[in-house]
Parts: sequence; structure tokens; C-alpha cells
Amino acid sequence: MSGIDRRLFVAGAGVALIGAAAKTSGGRIILPFGNGERPLVTMPGKREMILLTSRPPQLETPFSVFNDGLLTPNDAFFVRYHLSGLPTEIDPRSFRLSIGGHVDTPLELSLDALRRDFPVSEVVAVNQCSGNSRGFVTPRVAGGQLGNGAMGNARWQGVALKHLLAKAGVRAGAAQVTFNGLDNPPADGIADFVKALDLDHASDGEVMVAYAMNGQELPFLNGYPLRLVVPGHFGTYWVKHLNEINVVDKDFDGYWMKTAYRIPDNDCNCVEPGTKPDKTLPIARFNVRSFVTSHTDGAQVAAGKATELRGIAFSGGDPVNRVLVSPDDGRSWQDAKLGEDLGRYSFREWKFGLTLAAGRYPVRVRAETVSGEIQPLEASWQPAGYMRNVSETTMLEAV
Repeated sequence: MSGIDRRLFVAGAGVALIGAAAKTSGGRIILPFGNGERPLVTMPGKREMILLTSRPPQLETPFSVFNDGLLTPNDAFFVRYHLSGLPTEIDPRSFRLSIGGHVDTPLELSLDALRRDFPVSEVVAVNQCSGNSRGFVTPRVAGGQLGNGAMGNARWQGVALKHLLAKAGVRAGAAQVTFNGLDNPPADGIADFVKALDLDHASDGEVMVAYAMNGQELPFLNGYPLRLVVPGHFGTYWVKHLNEINVVDKDFDGYWMKTAYRIPDNDCNCVEPGTKPDKTLPIARFNVRSFVTSHTDGAQVAAGKATELRGIAFSGGDPVNRVLVSPDDGRSWQDAKLGEDLGRYSFREWKFGLTLAAGRYPVRVRAETVSGEIQPLEASWQPAGYMRNVSETTMLEAV
């Protein structure tokens, strides 16, 4: 079976399996918040993952994966769909990416043309779900109750969107670019998942139509054969199975821009718990975050001996230049050592050595960017539960 035929078969088989049921290993995990018990399952192209829903597929990455390296393996990368009408057949020979709307020359581009006729772009970038960590929000809010694993870091390869727009020729008066994929609403009255970026952003040379992920073609559940990569922005913009790009001459007012994925329009993007914002705007860039990956909450370490803590930090593009660690719940802070720099949109590893006397220690970690953005010590709140980035606490017991 050729590579092309095999991909056609795998995509079709994958959808069939997803439509029936995920394969469960019988294992379960309890995430540390109310109603946090989840089954562990496998789906096509994926190792054992944490299941939130199967129709549409929503899979969270087990957090231990993030201690294995800066790049998240394709088979462990989280999955988030909004619509259950997944494509049942994707033939790479006949697939076309259409570019139209407010352009001089509408285009229909094959996968071969994308690889052959345009410069290759590459970026290491985090894709993070807007609702990552929503399960920890207090007071609780509606939506998928995710732990901290709805994120991943990969090396994306493809074509910078600016080259495609230049080929089509953007006409004067253009305002935004919209993006649609092959996944469809399961019933009438449900809005198709279409997202939009301002033209200046879409043309910045960083927004990419990706066809490869960590040196391999995209997994089906992460958007095969093409997905939009919007470095530094939340995953809601990273449209999967991308097949339609349109330039429009006014702000796009579709449901997933005008109504959904909105945040409070104020300095903190937050409101008092239980209240609603007066004004909102579309969610956009990540805020700065960091995590301990080497030790789980409640882990035991040897008293009186050196312990190395490791973790990751990232932001929406303003480079992380400090990670601070506190072994005493924030009363004192020390600088961690930063590791390899794969770019301003990537995870950045940090390491910190400490020696603890016998006892219990609430270890906190917070990252700071070049421009001075730093993680807050107290969590903010918004009705959708987006953008959680409070300084995390990991309790260690030295024995």
C-alpha cells in the first residue's frame, strides 16, 4: 500500500473508530478537583490519553509527558474539537486548499503545490487550549473541566500565510482573513467553526499553514492534512483540517468570533467571581505560565540531600527570561536556571536545586518575561474559565 493510499485508509478508519467508541485500557486517573475522575483511552494515532469527550473527540495529555522533553510527541498531543462532524475521508491526491474572497486571483492549491511552490517555514510553538486548567477555577464555571494537560509544544513546518496571500493578491479594503476546516456541524442551526484574524496579523510572516509536526505529517486528530498555526495565540485559532481561507472586507461576525471565545475587556481580563463583564473582546495571546514537571503534588524527596526540580515555562511571544522558585509558599524567591531556548513561542525548560530538612514544603514557581509580565500569586476569574495562569503550588514532603 502506498503512503497516499495508507493515509486515505487511516483517516477513514480513524473516523469510524472515533464514531463508535474510544478504546479504553481500563485505567483511570483522578484529576485534583471535584468530579475529576477520567478514563484513560487510546484513539487512532494516539497513545493512552485522558478522555474528556469522545464525540467530538477531546483528549488531554497526561501531565507526566511534559517532563520527557520540550517537544510533545505527536501521539501524546492533546486533541480538542468543537464539532462532531469529522471528515470521513481525506484523499491527499484530490485535496485542495482554497483561497478566495477579497483577492485578485482565487487559488486552489494541492498539497504537492504547497510543498513545492512556496518557501518552507518552521517554528517551535506551544498550542494551548483556551480552557486549559479550567477544572481548577474557583468558583467553578461551565465548560470542559480540564486539568493542565490541554497544551503541547511542537516543531511546525509549512508555508507562511503571507506567501499564500501574496500569491492570491489581497485587494484594497481587505480587513480580515477567515479560516474554515473540513469538520462540520452535526445538525442544522449549529454554527460552523470559522475563525478570523486581522489582515495585518495574518500577513505577519509567523502565521503558518502547517503540513508537518515534529518532522512527520500531521496526525489525523491534530488536523491532517493542514492546520493553521498561530504562534502565541490560544488554540481556538489553530483551525484543523484547514481547507478554506477567505479574505473579507469587514470584521467577520460569525458565532465563534462574535459570541464564543470572548474575555472581559479590561486590564486583567477578569471580573469578580459570579459577575459578568460589561464589555468583551476575542481571546488572543497566551499569558505567561510555568509548571513543575519533575515532581507531582505530594511527592516525597530525601531530607538533607540535594533535589533537582525541573519544569517548563512559556508565554505568548514575549520571551521568558526568568523563572522564580519559592520553597516556602511565596515568602522568598530564587532564580532557577533556564535551559535550551527553542524560540520565543516554545516551552523553555528550567532547573532548580534545593536541599530540604524533614518536613512539608509548598513549592511555588512563577515565570517572568522580558517586558516584565509575571504570573500572579492569586488566581483571577472570568465566566468562561479561560487564561488561568496563577503561580502553581506543588507540595513536597522531605523524609
